[in-house]
Amino acid sequence: MATYTPTNPIDQIGHGHKPPVPPAGGGDDGRGGDIPDYGARLRRARLGLACGIATVCMVFISLTSAYIVRQGLPTFDGASNSYVRDWGRVDLPWLLLAINTAVLLLSSVTIEFSRRKAAMQAALAPVQSIPGVSLGNERSFPWLGITVLLGMGFLGGQWLAWGELKARGFLISTNPNSSFVYLLTIAHAVHLAGGMIALIWAASASLLKKPIEAQRILVDITAWYWHFMLVLWVYVFALLGFAR
Repeated sequence: MATYTPTNPIDQIGHGHKPPVPPAGGGDDGRGGDIPDYGARLRRARLGLACGIATVCMVFISLTSAYIVRQGLPTFDGASNSYVRDWGRVDLPWLLLAINTAVLLLSSVTIEFSRRKAAMQAALAPVQSIPGVSLGNERSFPWLGITVLLGMGFLGGQWLAWGELKARGFLISTNPNSSFVYLLTIAHAVHLAGGMIALIWAASASLLKKPIEAQRILVDITAWYWHFMLVLWVYVFALLGFAR
C-alpha cells in the first residue's frame, strides 16, 4: 500500500505561497497544451478492442454453426452409391485439456493483478510528480512476467494435446469430427498467440521507460483481451465436450 509522506514543511501554504498543482492533461482534445490525454486514449483503445473482440466472436460463431450443421449432414459415398454418416468420433485427452484450462485460468488471475497494479500506479503518478512528495518504495511483484510464462505454458500444453491426439490415431484428415477439433483449438491458439505478443510488448514497455500512463493502457487492453481468450477457450472446451 502506497503512503503519502510530505518531505517539505507545509506551513508555507497559505502564507503567500501557492500549493503545488499536479500536471493537467488534455493534449488530445486540443486543450491543456502538449500533455497527452491518456484517459481519452484508454477509451479509444478499449473501443478498438471491443471491435476486435466482436470480430473474433463472429469467427467462432461461424465455426460453431459449421460444426453443429456438419454433424448431422450425410456425405455421398460413391462406392455404395448412397448417403452415409461419416462424422466419426474423437478420443480427446480430457485430463491434459483440463490442466491447460487451469493454467489459462491462473494466467487470467495474474494479469488482472498486473492490470490493477498499473491502474494504481497511473492514478498515483500525478501525486508523485508534485515536488516534495514521496510515495515510498513499494515492493513490486512481476505479475506480467508470470502471465507470460503461464501463457507459454498453455500453448505448450496445447501442443502436447495435439501430439496426444496424433498418438491416438486422430489426425486432421481422420474424419470431419477430428478436423473440427483441430480447427477450433488451433484457431484459439492463434488468437492467443496474438495476445502473447501483446503481453511481451506490454512487459517490455517498462524496460523501454515509457510513461506510466502509456504502460497502463497497454496492460489494460492486453488484460481484457486475455480475459476474453479465457472465456473463449472455456466455450471451445464445453463445445467439444457437449456437442460432439
